[in-house]
Amino acid sequence: MKVTSHILDFEGGREGLSEPLSVYLHVPFCRSKCPYCSFASSVPRLGDVDLYLSALESELIGLSRLSGGPLSVRTLYIGGGTPTVLSVEEWIRLMDLLDRYIDRGSIEEFSVEANPESLSDGHLRFWRDRGISRISIGVQSLDDDELRWLGRLHDSNEARRAVIASVASGFDVSGDLMFGLKGQTLRKWHRSLKALAELGVGHMSLYQLTLDNDSFWGKKPPEGVFDGYGHYRWAQWYLPRIGFDQYEIASFALEGRWSLHNLAYWNRDNVLGLGPGAWGYLNGLRYENDPSLSGYCDSVRSSGFAVVYSERIGGVAEASESAILALRTKWGIDLDGFCRRFGSGAKARLLKCLSEIPDNCLDWRKGSVALTRKGMRVANSIWERLLWEE
Repeated sequence: MKVTSHILDFEGGREGLSEPLSVYLHVPFCRSKCPYCSFASSVPRLGDVDLYLSALESELIGLSRLSGGPLSVRTLYIGGGTPTVLSVEEWIRLMDLLDRYIDRGSIEEFSVEANPESLSDGHLRFWRDRGISRISIGVQSLDDDELRWLGRLHDSNEARRAVIASVASGFDVSGDLMFGLKGQTLRKWHRSLKALAELGVGHMSLYQLTLDNDSFWGKKPPEGVFDGYGHYRWAQWYLPRIGFDQYEIASFALEGRWSLHNLAYWNRDNVLGLGPGAWGYLNGLRYENDPSLSGYCDSVRSSGFAVVYSERIGGVAEASESAILALRTKWGIDLDGFCRRFGSGAKARLLKCLSEIPDNCLDWRKGSVALTRKGMRVANSIWERLLWEE
């Protein structure tokens, strides 16, 4: 559904801004475009960062007017793209405008993404001074052959240095790794997992290489990509043995070190999306900002908003989505809470669907149900059963 950019004036949107929420802020710049990436990002041209920061301020002004003052925020996540493409001076401008329009007094977690080749000591010092608590580093692999094949700009030594410096600076550090890569044996995969843990991260996000249609490789697939089921299963076996609990399909963390921002998505909490291509969810309203930098800037300059798509989630679709997202986590579905929210009919439908799933894929507990490790390995086929229609 195409909509105009006054989307947040619709019923429910404004109310979603009046309580503490999570904020995702997209930085749409990279030093180069990875062949597998389909996110809204590009190499910045002269003046692009200035345009972006000016437009972002216009978007924040519009939102603060809707909310009646500075936004109350529980988690703040700055991602991309590559946020470390911004210089420290540009980060100062970014943080200054966030401080003008966001009340950070209620923030429980403030995260930023970084890439090893562009993360500097200056970034780390500035982030510590300005209250950032968590860094998610795009390591992807600690094998140089795999990194070259992926088209990454860093090597394994740069990745190690970035993680070590971030941990030494006192941040809560997460590392991203990818599997299903050309030439990636289980032995190589194990070495990357083991080395990343030994460097001191408290969290790992593990992703199967997927070739989205909008990426370069999606249009021209490379040779050597394979089904990473065995690699994922190995991670599920190995990481808990060194203290990393699988609390979500793609996420493993030491005790208490899970990402609060990521959990906001799986819990269907309100998430405000800022910047080009950012997605948001406010009281049942899901929306997307214009993914192009020029379109985003033009829209927010003229109206204060840049929404190009929205949908209202309710009824059976909301119940279905709630169940699927809850099953991404180790906590699973609170059956009584599901019944209170969506009714006894929806609960009965859920239980019937789950009864058709093999017992070794589900962990039935007192008042809840979650996926087992095997269930997480075949989660896509389980979720398909929960895609309900009216």
